[in-house]
Amino acid sequence: MSELLLPNPRLKERRVPTRVGQTYFVRTFGCQMNEHDSERIAGQFEADGMLRAESVETADVVFINTCTIRENADNKLYGTLGSLAHLKDEAPHRALIVGGCAAQKDRELVRQRAPWVDVVLGTHNLDRVVDLLDQAQQWGPITEIVDELQAMPSALPVRRELDHSAWVTIQVGCNNTCTFCIVPSVRGVEISRRPGDIIREVTQLAADGVVEVTLLGQNVNTYGRDLAIDGKRRPIFADLLRRVGEIDGIERVRYTSPHPADFNEEVAVAMAETGAVCEQLHLPIQSGSDRVLARMHRGYNRERYMDRLRVARKHLPDLAVSTDIIVGFPGETEEDFALTLAVIEEARFDSAYMFQFSARPGTAAADYEDDFVPQSVITERFDRLLVLQDSISIELNQAEIGKQRSVLVDGPSKRDPNASTGRTRGGKLVHVAGVFPAGSFLDVEIVSAGGHSLMGTLV
Repeated sequence: MSELLLPNPRLKERRVPTRVGQTYFVRTFGCQMNEHDSERIAGQFEADGMLRAESVETADVVFINTCTIRENADNKLYGTLGSLAHLKDEAPHRALIVGGCAAQKDRELVRQRAPWVDVVLGTHNLDRVVDLLDQAQQWGPITEIVDELQAMPSALPVRRELDHSAWVTIQVGCNNTCTFCIVPSVRGVEISRRPGDIIREVTQLAADGVVEVTLLGQNVNTYGRDLAIDGKRRPIFADLLRRVGEIDGIERVRYTSPHPADFNEEVAVAMAETGAVCEQLHLPIQSGSDRVLARMHRGYNRERYMDRLRVARKHLPDLAVSTDIIVGFPGETEEDFALTLAVIEEARFDSAYMFQFSARPGTAAADYEDDFVPQSVITERFDRLLVLQDSISIELNQAEIGKQRSVLVDGPSKRDPNASTGRTRGGKLVHVAGVFPAGSFLDVEIVSAGGHSLMGTLV
């Protein structure tokens, strides 16, 4: 665990630590944005004198960082809150806090279904978590949801999960209108950080021993469209990649996520020409049917998507590509699904995050009720897709056998204490016999492969 970082020195003067010796526990649901937000929440707790607990049961303060992208995320949230009720009964002093996307969207519902929660706050006011905790413990349960961003995550203290790797927010919010997505409602419109602020943060991270950064944004390819430098030009994502990749000490640069409608050749060229930028691309396709893509409001068709993918692979022949796919979007026919299977065959993704459609209240797709696909049909299609993608993933991983790869160690293997786990530049998970320090680079030869990971030996 890295030392506590305070990117904004003024935060040191914000308050005298009042919870020295108390413990906290943060549980995170959802995407990388939520994981990064959780690191900032933990940083604020530790700036207030708290220590990290090993479990929910031993914590004085429990923070649940929520997701609301899919129905399953909501079910996990309320199941978790239900299980915490008895902990509150056993220790009334224990504070329970709910934040994140579900809190932003369903503030009243969270309060209604879990009245034992002390604080409910949204995605835009994470910087208020300690103050709200103070108020709740003095005056009783409190809900505070604001509609505009109060502070960029980078302005808050951080407690990173890995010493050698860090998230770096370059943009928050989203201007797209995808009919299945709730993100614009809970994260707001796109706001880009100024490039100088980003470079300063990454430079400081490198000085602290970080060797890998992942640039975060809902749609990184539109980074900078809301900015103007000296009133003349806007920064673009390709330039930012180059500048971050040139910072001394930063060996690997990743980013997530680009949008296929905005991905362009400039970014592919910047990736190819900047040695630190990894040969990895997450490019969500969602469906192989032009009709379904249009109804999703994705802004591209199948051919345009495949053209973007061909451009990326032209400049980066060793590129590892992952994607997102939604099965059973309202109105999806068997012919539409066949087109998705066909594009999977053609694109040959290294991996895919596959989801069964669930209607999210507040999205346009939730109103397509007359066209909902029966769950039994969705499940059957999902199973077919899973079999196809798994076969492609295994085949591509087996093609790694005999190749030498550089692996950045994340830590010990969860299954074998005598082995270490890390990732290649392409993001593939590799297990290596032996115990090696987290953050070290290993040259390995891939000797075997499964569907989700590789085995390597030191060269």
